[in-house]
Amino acid sequence: MEELISKVQKLIKPSKGTWGIVLEDLNTGDKWEYNEQELFYAASVIKVPIMVAVFRAVERLELSLSDLIILDKDEYVGGSGVLQHLTPGTSLPLSDIILLMIIQSDNTATNLLIDLVGVENIQQTMKEAGMEHSTFYNKLMLSKPNPHGTNRIAAKDVGILLTKIAQGEIVSEQASKQMIEIMKKQQMRDCLPEKLPSPYSNFDNGMPAWEFANKGGWIPGTRHDVGIFFVGDRKLVATVLSEKEDDVLAKRILSQIGYEIYQYLCKGE
Repeated sequence: MEELISKVQKLIKPSKGTWGIVLEDLNTGDKWEYNEQELFYAASVIKVPIMVAVFRAVERLELSLSDLIILDKDEYVGGSGVLQHLTPGTSLPLSDIILLMIIQSDNTATNLLIDLVGVENIQQTMKEAGMEHSTFYNKLMLSKPNPHGTNRIAAKDVGILLTKIAQGEIVSEQASKQMIEIMKKQQMRDCLPEKLPSPYSNFDNGMPAWEFANKGGWIPGTRHDVGIFFVGDRKLVATVLSEKEDDVLAKRILSQIGYEIYQYLCKGE
C-alpha cells in the first residue's frame, strides 16, 4: 500500500485546500489516515448515516421498507433530487425514498427520512457506529440552521462507518448488504470513479471489472466522495474529503485518487 499512499500524497501536496483521507484495504488490513480527525462540512455525505438510522428503525420493526410515504408540497426543498418536481400527493415506498436520497442525493427525500426517524435517532446511530467526532443537527436546504451546530464529519468517522457496512456489522448483515446494493446504484460518478473503465466495458483488455458503493457531497468550497471499492475479491474503503479548493481541481484530484486506488486493487488480483 506504500506506493498508493505515495501517489495520493503527491496528488494532494500542490493543493491549496484542506484534505481529510482514510484508505483501508479490507483484505490486508492496511490503513492510511491523513487529517483523519479534521472536521469538514458534511454536505450530502451525511446521508449515509441517515440511511443507517432508517435501517435501524426497520430492524426494530418501527418502520417497514414497504411503508408508503405521501409527498407533501410543503416539504419540498431545492437542490439535488427529483421528488421536488413530482406531483404532490404521490406516494412512494420507503425503500424508494432511501434509494433516491442516496443515488440522486435527493434533499427532499433526505428531509422526509429525517422527520421519520428523528434527529436524536440519527445522532445516536452515529454515536453507536463510532463516529465520535462528527455531528448532525440540521435538515437540508433550510434557511434557518439549528443554533446548536452544523452537520460535520471527520474522515476517520466516515471510514469507520463504511468499514462496518462493508463487513456486515451495521444493523445486521442483511441490512448492510442492502445498503451496499443501494450505494452501488449511485448515479453521481464524477469524482473517485470518474477515470475508471466504463462499467459497460467487456473488460477483454485484461482490466478487471469494478463496483463502487459510494456517496458524494458538494457545496461551494466543499467536495467529498466516500465509498467501498470492489475489484475482484478485493475490497477497499475510501474516504476523501476536501474543502477550500477550486472545485474543478478538487474533482480532478479526486478522480485521479480513484484511478490510483483502482490500479492498486488491480495489482492485487
